[in-house]
Amino acid sequence: MKKPSGKLIERRRFIRLNAPVNIEYTMPDSGKIYSSVTKNISADGLRIEGDSSFTPNDSETLELKLKIPGAVSPVHARGKVIWKKKISLEDGAPFDVGIEFTEIEEDNKNTFLKFLCDLIYNFPEDIKNDKKK
Repeated sequence: MKKPSGKLIERRRFIRLNAPVNIEYTMPDSGKIYSSVTKNISADGLRIEGDSSFTPNDSETLELKLKIPGAVSPVHARGKVIWKKKISLEDGAPFDVGIEFTEIEEDNKNTFLKFLCDLIYNFPEDIKNDKKK
């Protein structure tokens, strides 16, 4: 068995930004609309707080509306839950949920990418790279 080299391998392709963005999402089974605020966001996904109803599943797609500050209309996207992790050991504790974007509507891509670029260039260094969470 090969020993680890002690080198950390970064799996993230894009910088994560601790930016609160109001979102609405629709669960595939219920069609009910929920609201949340992102804990962090990147070009390929986001993290929110959720409950046990989130299940990592490649075949289920969430409909997302990201309410970008200063944008005229929300950014429409689709995503899938790729991980969930209980925040604490207490009964009924919420989960952190990782959602990967599978599609961002073509009309909204520029708005979304401009928002991310503005965050990167205007946020202090300690807000960038959410590597502890």
